Amino acid sequence: MSLSVATRLGISPKNLQRSDLLNFINQNNIKRITFHYTAGDGRLKQLIVPVNSMIYAERILAAGERVDGSSLFKSMVGTSASDLYVVPVYASAFIDPFDEKSIGFICRFLDKDEKLAEFCPNNILVKAAQSLKAKHNYDLWVLGELEFYLIGDTEEELYPMPFQGGYQASGPFSKYIDVVKEMLEIISDITGHVKYGHSEVGTINNIESLDKILDGKYAEQFEVEFLPAPIEWAADYLSLAKWVIRNVAEQYGLLATFAPKLEVGYAGTGLHFHMELLSDNNNIMTNADGELSRIAKQAIGGLLRFAPSLTAFGNTIAASHLRLVPGQESPTKLFWSDFNRSALIRVPLGWRHGEDMASVINHRLKDKYISPFKRQTIELRSADGSAHIHLLLAGIAMAISYGMDHGDACLALANKRYTGPNTEISEDIPELPESCSHSAKYLREEAELYTNLIPSYILEHICGLLEAEEDESLADELKNLSHDECSARQRELMHRSIHVA
Repeated sequence: MSLSVATRLGISPKNLQRSDLLNFINQNNIKRITFHYTAGDGRLKQLIVPVNSMIYAERILAAGERVDGSSLFKSMVGTSASDLYVVPVYASAFIDPFDEKSIGFICRFLDKDEKLAEFCPNNILVKAAQSLKAKHNYDLWVLGELEFYLIGDTEEELYPMPFQGGYQASGPFSKYIDVVKEMLEIISDITGHVKYGHSEVGTINNIESLDKILDGKYAEQFEVEFLPAPIEWAADYLSLAKWVIRNVAEQYGLLATFAPKLEVGYAGTGLHFHMELLSDNNNIMTNADGELSRIAKQAIGGLLRFAPSLTAFGNTIAASHLRLVPGQESPTKLFWSDFNRSALIRVPLGWRHGEDMASVINHRLKDKYISPFKRQTIELRSADGSAHIHLLLAGIAMAISYGMDHGDACLALANKRYTGPNTEISEDIPELPESCSHSAKYLREEAELYTNLIPSYILEHICGLLEAEEDESLADELKNLSHDECSARQRELMHRSIHVA
């Protein structure tokens, strides 16, 4: 049975009324209302409200509650102006998969003036999406590819996974695939927006670590990919998914981590984003000939222009830059390409000539499938599991809006930075920042790109977090160490942030 309240009631989520929710609470003997929201550390928080009476339930659903913003967003806002209201988004209502007597909601933050609090990342993202829509009349839909490792005890391997050979492996080679099936079911039931899940490339048979929680453990990598959704919802779905993944993993005695890197030479953990622009609910990423549209190329140009400073939101710890290395299907240079998984921006297959692929294989088919949709996206591949998801997606929306604002210049930049599938990558193409310190430098230098929607004190807060990683000279430091010393230093960096975001 679906966990979505709207689905259970047979009502479109956007049409849910408070009376519908109160009736559901009463008829299903719901004991708790749980408010969920993503805080400054990137993790989903919760406020548990007992249903003392239906009168109280109605009051909570209407008024929300007060929370301490200075604790939820440490160093982002002062204690003198920290009170916030958390108010539920009715369309998000779901039965808590870990507490069947609780109904959960994603919430937004309001300030003392009952307006969207300007410093809260989820509100910044909402405003960025609204700004793009107001200026250019485009809706930006996004899907995330959420990668993670599940870590557990090493077992006798009757079916060992080949080195770097875990991509879309099935059981019994994939040890934890049944756990992931449970995760997928729950995330899909809550959001209705899961596309698929599968084993990913990485498998580490024996982690070496100074951390006793990790040392000697077995790690297997997976991915959950979502369906496109309005950009603000895409961010909330990812936060909910991380919460579900960690909770299910804990029930099985496993550790789930979104850390960008666990071991040198093994696949890192990315957080890729596919984007599509819609006009009147129609995908406009391709033209009448099925080729990438001018608008799509302008969006690519905007993303290329913003890319170095976007790493401040998408690659937030020193280990992030141990993932961004050549030869690991992760980007290092500012170019785009068709299909190339080393590109910063990739244009994947998009069913450009219709979706009736089954008729090519099944020759006696009488039924024809005609899809009303186009599915072309562009994919940004730089971010990892440490990302400030809401701020990163806000930056992406602003970059795409910039591409529309500076159409000719961004189109020219996109044309200049294109590299064909079988073309050698030019050495003249600039590179992504090589450290968190360099990302902070870019963000400070280009703050004017963001300050119309992201307050300057939030940008300064992000820069401070990046500089606290103290990795400006890390590349030179590693070069001067012996092989064993270098490996130990890298592991220390990779494993100190195992619970990031």
